Amino acid sequence: MKTISVVIPCYRSEHTICGVVDEIIKTVGQHSGYDYEIVLVNDCSPDGVWDVICGLVKGNPKIKGINFTRNFGQHSAVLAGFGNASGDYVFSMDDDGQAPVDEMFLLIDELENGRDVVYGSYPEIKQSLFRRFGSWMNLKMQESLLEWPKGLHGSSFFVCRRVIVNEMIKYHNSYPYLGGLIIRATRNISCVTVHQRERVEGRSGYSFGKLLALWVNGFTAFSPKPLRMATFIGIISACVGFLYGVYIIVHKLLQPQVLMGYSSLAAIMLFIGGIIMLLLGIIGEYVGRIYITINNAPQYVIRQIVTHEDMNQNE
Repeated sequence: MKTISVVIPCYRSEHTICGVVDEIIKTVGQHSGYDYEIVLVNDCSPDGVWDVICGLVKGNPKIKGINFTRNFGQHSAVLAGFGNASGDYVFSMDDDGQAPVDEMFLLIDELENGRDVVYGSYPEIKQSLFRRFGSWMNLKMQESLLEWPKGLHGSSFFVCRRVIVNEMIKYHNSYPYLGGLIIRATRNISCVTVHQRERVEGRSGYSFGKLLALWVNGFTAFSPKPLRMATFIGIISACVGFLYGVYIIVHKLLQPQVLMGYSSLAAIMLFIGGIIMLLLGIIGEYVGRIYITINNAPQYVIRQIVTHEDMNQNE
């Protein structure tokens, strides 16, 4: 019998997580030859979701709860769950009820056809325009910087083999990015079309700032290409400056009576200065992350792990 571990980061989901858990149990129960394990990670949610998690753990020995000391983000929460999951196949899914739990075995069937990682791909993303734009930007960033397979549309609903999970949890630095961890472990990835549901309640926890931090994290933690781009931009700028200098000299020699203006000079200085500051910012981002990593900043800090046995012993 194979065990399916389902890892769910929880944030502002005290009214939805019970429904997601119940559907997972029902779906796995309809397929013989499979058992399940559910790992619920409370990413320091401001609502009462931790109390709900403790209630679920107390009533079911196959559910485990993890409580963070502060909010570390979705990717850190998923890795914490992966590190405490023991299944042969390990799922990641959201806590808001949008993941089509009843279609999870479509992903498992593809996994058993030889894939290492299978994503659920949504033909119609039922999210705000802002979140759809964020997902599109994230995909393009992965394709250009992480050598992500073209046309492979990932999502937060995916399943991995145990060997891939074991490799992912070896990463202990403070800037995890799931797409980068997966693509450096395997290229044997595919996606299966599933149907995303409407959000039960609330809205996405990703603000513009969090999305921007996610993009920056992805391309600075797992790709040197921005540094190569900086070199390329520097070369182009130097060439443009040289050609413009030649133009100014020739123009002055041919028409010495024409006075050279200061406005064009100021514009060029501002343009070049802006490029220099941009490239210094990219380099500074890399250096800053190296500094934080050297100082052993934690990827996450677990306050408490609760199991069914722990809950019943405390009574």
